[in-house]
Amino acid sequence: MPLQDAHRWNSRYQEENRASFGQPRPFLVENAACLPSEGLALDAAMGIGANAAYLLGHGLRVIGVDISIVALRRAKQQLPGLMAVLADLTRFHLPSNRFDLVVNFYYLQRDLWPAYYRALRPGGLLIIETLTEAMHAIHPEISPAFLLQPGELRQAFSHMEILTYREGWLEQKGRHPRAVASLIAQKRP
Repeated sequence: MPLQDAHRWNSRYQEENRASFGQPRPFLVENAACLPSEGLALDAAMGIGANAAYLLGHGLRVIGVDISIVALRRAKQQLPGLMAVLADLTRFHLPSNRFDLVVNFYYLQRDLWPAYYRALRPGGLLIIETLTEAMHAIHPEISPAFLLQPGELRQAFSHMEILTYREGWLEQKGRHPRAVASLIAQKRP
């Protein structure tokens, strides 16, 4: 499956004709005030690096991990300071107590959640936003394995201090709405 995923994402990034580098996720931008102004951040399933660019601009050093070599090359062309890692996150080891921030947008791999927690330094932040099962109302073809159950994200990180949590439909200018759960949690010192 990981090799198929790499081919699928490489094809997608090769076919997409993006006029711009892309924009960071609104949830990240809306919550910029809580981001650390220095330290090391991990951008999991980074894609072409719009969130990584935002974090670099915010003063963080950023390691971006993705399965697509095409996405990583695009990101590195735009962001020479980015530490880009080509990796399959299903087989990726995160070091303990290393990151001040971990961001994960629209990639759901539940068995990574404990690794994210261990990878955070005390006081570190975790930001996750991904789709919920309510998406079945408009996209019944999406596998339930890739959709959160109601309250699942909040429950999974209840051992952390939850700073922000929302769950529901997001309207997006020029795009279809998305049913998402969004979380910012802090590892207790």
